[in-house]
Amino acid sequence: MLNVIACPGPDLSAAQLHGLLKLRVDVFVVEQECPYPEVDGLDLEPTTTHVWVERDGQVASTLRLLDADGPAGPLVIGRVVTAPDHRGTGLAAELMGWVLERRGRRTLELEAQSHLAGWYERFGFVRTGPDFDWDGIAHTPMERRPSVGQGA
Repeated sequence: MLNVIACPGPDLSAAQLHGLLKLRVDVFVVEQECPYPEVDGLDLEPTTTHVWVERDGQVASTLRLLDADGPAGPLVIGRVVTAPDHRGTGLAAELMGWVLERRGRRTLELEAQSHLAGWYERFGFVRTGPDFDWDGIAHTPMERRPSVGQGA
């Protein structure tokens, strides 16, 4: 069983924030050659929760939950990323399972990189609109409606 860490944005230590941002920049900006402002001002908001797992003291996989509209609105999942040397090990799936178990009674929204839309469908997400370009990468808007028997 994984030791999943969840922390509201304002409660992150400097080292934790650095580890999360480093992985995201390494993958989304450097590896995917997509120069965009990854540090978007949402990471430290009180309505933001970071969820991650570590391996050997480093962030191995993470995602971010945005709850700007409160319990009545959708919970937005974003910045789902796994370090290259941990891909294919199921870490991101474990994080998604953690979210579904604890937040599955909420409507969940995300904007998947289009080549990963099928992966999100495994968790009950469905396409909600046409693909769109986000900084040169095709994305698919997706949503998962709550189901009876899932976590709050």
